[in-house]
Amino acid sequence: MKNLNETPLISIITVVYNGEKYLKQTIESVLNQSYKNIEYIIVDGGSTDNTLSIIKEYGNRIDTLISEPDKGLYDAMNKGIGLAKGELIGMINSDDWYSQNAVELVVDSYASNPTKKIFHGDRYDVLENGDRRIKKFHTSNLKFIYYCMTYNHPSMFVHKDCYENIRYNINFKSLSDYEFVLKTFLKSKEIFYYIPVAYVSYRLDGISSNINGYDALKEGYQARKNAGLSFIKNIISVNIRVLNILFFKIKNLG
Repeated sequence: MKNLNETPLISIITVVYNGEKYLKQTIESVLNQSYKNIEYIIVDGGSTDNTLSIIKEYGNRIDTLISEPDKGLYDAMNKGIGLAKGELIGMINSDDWYSQNAVELVVDSYASNPTKKIFHGDRYDVLENGDRRIKKFHTSNLKFIYYCMTYNHPSMFVHKDCYENIRYNINFKSLSDYEFVLKTFLKSKEIFYYIPVAYVSYRLDGISSNINGYDALKEGYQARKNAGLSFIKNIISVNIRVLNILFFKIKNLG
């Protein structure tokens, strides 16, 4: 690792609302990173539990804290992005945590691949009983465009330039990250860089794991439309998803 003065500033944003249950684990996973040139921003939506008390325990180790009502997860993420000063920006929500060397892995990849703008890897999905299973990045572009989010958004570190003209859509319940990534991919897929390591753990009880099939179908269509996918390709995507839903319903009946 280079001398601290020669290393890029990395911004990490945690969005939280009434997240007292797991927040300490999230915060400590950021503060205990092996890479040290980190700016840590926490955006709280006006929590009514012990969230703020937990954050204040860490004093000035938290660089920026906002606590105010917002319009949801993606609005809070956009607020954090607006404050971030780092070259790369990572998002770790209050249910999740990084491995100790996560940021170091990303920075090393960035140093070796300076033309890349979005760095991403694998993740561990954490079950309710605490067990973890690895979720690898699926390399199929067709699956990503026509079917679902194949990138692990919690693992992403995005160059600040990518957020200059594109932010997260606050009108979506759960697929704004998909819209953002797809829109960026369709414009310049060569800026993505895959790190084949799981360096973030993601609890499956979040918003995106609880959206129902109809809302996912509707949001998926709108996300692809907003991202610039043609009408014909979007209709193909909807048909693929509907056929898949019907297949699993028939399979379960059997």
